Amino acid sequence: MLPKDEILKGAENPETLVKIIDRAEQAIKTWEIVPTDFLSPPELAEAQRAFSRLTEVELVAWGGYPQAERQRLAIARTDLPLDTESVELAAISIAGNFLFDSATHRDFLGSLLGTGIVREKVGDLIVLGERGAQAIVVPELVEFLEDSLNQVRSVPVKTKQIGLDELKIREPKKKEMVTTEASMRLDAIASAGFGMSRSKMVDMIGSGDVRVNWKETKSASSVVKTGDLVAIRGKGRLEIGEVMITKKQRYRVNLTRLV
Repeated sequence: MLPKDEILKGAENPETLVKIIDRAEQAIKTWEIVPTDFLSPPELAEAQRAFSRLTEVELVAWGGYPQAERQRLAIARTDLPLDTESVELAAISIAGNFLFDSATHRDFLGSLLGTGIVREKVGDLIVLGERGAQAIVVPELVEFLEDSLNQVRSVPVKTKQIGLDELKIREPKKKEMVTTEASMRLDAIASAGFGMSRSKMVDMIGSGDVRVNWKETKSASSVVKTGDLVAIRGKGRLEIGEVMITKKQRYRVNLTRLV
């Protein structure tokens, strides 16, 4: 049995971790590769941290493409070979003419969930403008969605399975920049990286919209460091690069913003 209490100590997503522990214990018992549902970035990061200390099982995460936010885990005993191909995924196309009734990510997700499935069975959604969208889902739901998902907003749609290699992925745009700040406070670095006022950044941090390494923080004065990832809901991500101290004892920070 896995050390459940130790894994759950201080957990931000205990319900999710309990489910993953159950899957891991199943993997140990059956000598099979056991999948989880799709996890959000905070859930995934916490699971990987919690299980990194264990020697009994191994985890591999994959969401269908390198930049996927929502990913499934494949869990197996360390004795078994495990790679991204062990993670069972399927892709569907949701095609329709949205030229006169455009649909957003929220619209497509709402229609998917309106068929009766739960969010945990759906990975990333890729909106293709007037042509529709693509979605990554658990394979066992493909046939159901092909039969059940036939309208998004007022637009009739055709839902069918496609290959993962047919996903129309937009590579994230990178913007490199350098800022010089008096401290490595989160509000100072993030406001520079995302190009907004410090007061607005403080408000966003306080409202829970900012995560550091996928962990929610409401402390504007918390300190970030090289290697940290700052994510803001709807604004993208900011990678903290090399930090140097200037002659005036200020911090010269290399930043990479992904949008």
